[in-house]
Amino acid sequence: MSVTVVLGAQWGDEGKGKLADILAHSSKLCCRAQGGNNAGHTIVVDGVTYDFHILPSGLVNPGCINLIGSGCVVHVPSFFKELAALHAKGLKTDGRIYISDRAQVVFDVHQLVDGLEEVELGGGLIGTTKKGIGPTYSTKMTRSGMRMCDIFNEEKFEAGVRRLADGYKKRFGDLLQYDVEEEIKRYKGYRTQLQDYVVDQVPLLASAKDKKTPILVEGANAIMLDIDHGTYPFVTSSNTGLGGVLTGLTLGWRSIREVIGVVKAYTTRVGSGPFPTEQLNADGEKLQQVGHEVGVTTGRKRRCGWLDLVVVKHSHACNDYTAINLTKLDVLDDFDELKVATSYSYNGQPLEYFPADMEILSKVEVHYETLPGWKTATTGVKTWGDLPENARKYIEYIEKFIDVPVRWIGVGPARDHMISR
Repeated sequence: MSVTVVLGAQWGDEGKGKLADILAHSSKLCCRAQGGNNAGHTIVVDGVTYDFHILPSGLVNPGCINLIGSGCVVHVPSFFKELAALHAKGLKTDGRIYISDRAQVVFDVHQLVDGLEEVELGGGLIGTTKKGIGPTYSTKMTRSGMRMCDIFNEEKFEAGVRRLADGYKKRFGDLLQYDVEEEIKRYKGYRTQLQDYVVDQVPLLASAKDKKTPILVEGANAIMLDIDHGTYPFVTSSNTGLGGVLTGLTLGWRSIREVIGVVKAYTTRVGSGPFPTEQLNADGEKLQQVGHEVGVTTGRKRRCGWLDLVVVKHSHACNDYTAINLTKLDVLDDFDELKVATSYSYNGQPLEYFPADMEILSKVEVHYETLPGWKTATTGVKTWGDLPENARKYIEYIEKFIDVPVRWIGVGPARDHMISR
């Protein structure tokens, strides 16, 4: 059996969905391992744009089964809303989407608390999507959360939701405008609706392994948002790297054949936190506008800057990539020259690593290599040889610096705007 893992190598929004969509056409099973509907993937097929949040983007392939794994957190109303939006665009998903019975449930109260906890941080705002992801992982770890399997045990479920709400009421008092009985009432309807979707992932994945089924794992968020290896505390609440794949899905490390890091040809991030190569100038504005850098989930403008190879090298150290997919190369078409971050220094001393301390990261001096632009349109280019020479040199520079081959190059928004080497 062959498992291919697609992971974000920067701060998210690298364009993982398109590669996942392409690879899903040779996969029979596409899985999400972590995160919730705070993720956002956009796929354009035959002129139709599909937005994915909690759902795996392998759903676009009619021959692919899709699984939301045990490491994920699921807001049930959003799950059904997203399915309905796909159905409205003519995408049939019947019998092709499942949720692990061990995945945690995101309640409306988690979403309300997400905003209240952000207020508690005062000036140290994380930049949460307010989708309830952090509070749900918190209640998972304090063992006060509810799992998908609990929904089907009505007595246990209702007692658990009331206990959860009561704990939050004690903490936030009148600030928490929440009716627990209203939420419980809604789940009486969801209980029946969910029966066709909730499964035990362990035998499902064991069967897939026995049959040597080609499996694709679609990462959400990215390594710089990883709870352990990212820019903490400006991170999400799950392990977004290879570690999260092994804990969120019961695949086993011996099954994994490919780990593909998706790298945007420049750097963006949404939310708060240090961003060493951010360009608060005309270059940053141009990247934002040409790249249409607006969050799929939040609608927020993304912060933009030059490609940071210190970040990508740290990412590779954490995830051990076998190949890279470089995306949105065409956004750089109209720049006279391009800068690439190759190292940091702090207080005049070179740093040999990506710092854990955010105070240090916010004060690093970035050292750049300047490369010539190509000033030629690359959108829709079909082959490596048809790329401008300076575009090829830019990609080769990245390959050599990271010591990982760039196997795919994104040159536009459509499904076929991808060069394969």
